Amino acid sequence: MSDFDGTLAPIVVDPGAAWPLAGVVPVLSRLAGALGLVGVVSGRPVGFLRDRLAGAADSLVLVGLYGLEWSERGELRADAEAQRWRPAVAEEAAAAARRAPPGVTVEDKGLTFTLHARSSPQRLAWVEDYAAAAARRSGLAAHPGRLSVELRPPVEIDKGTVAERLSAGRTAAGYLGDDRGDLPAFDALARRRGEGVATLSVAAASAEAPPELLAAADLVVDGPPGILALLAALSARTAPP
Repeated sequence: MSDFDGTLAPIVVDPGAAWPLAGVVPVLSRLAGALGLVGVVSGRPVGFLRDRLAGAADSLVLVGLYGLEWSERGELRADAEAQRWRPAVAEEAAAAARRAPPGVTVEDKGLTFTLHARSSPQRLAWVEDYAAAAARRSGLAAHPGRLSVELRPPVEIDKGTVAERLSAGRTAAGYLGDDRGDLPAFDALARRRGEGVATLSVAAASAEAPPELLAAADLVVDGPPGILALLAALSARTAPP
């Protein structure tokens, strides 16, 4: 299981310009044919992941919006409880777009939206204050990320619940991530390890990687290039003779 931004793809100023490193798609495709399951678990919508991972997407489990959307064998499903929050998300995303100062980008994902301050880090305090006020006003939950805050429906779904679901019944499971949103997945694998499952939590290091993520990881590699090298090595080990 792997995160997308900052793990398979470099972090970029414009969220819409993110693409996986060259080589990621073919190696994921090879791994999907060799392992029991390969999933990409992201804060991005499933449609975005399908576009960026075209060529391998049909062989992957794609989990978008931190678990609010799922695509398995081409069938897209959205969490029913989260769907009820779609009008509130739309209203707050539109209000944020009107009020955001220059340098703050509002990424509307349908069931969630994110306020980005990457192009103007000095605006992060505004983003955090606005997100907190929007959460109080709407009932949405605010989740901090890399120079950003995301507003999501207040449902008990995150990358941890996703990792628990995808690792159920497996004898081994791994998760690759780079940010705070990946910590629940690391925690889920730690619980699986206590149940006798072989697990590996991998952190993609960067100057912005939260120290708690690096401390919780079993293995730390150098950003997306390190992740790609690890996946390529795993692919070579699992290739049929």
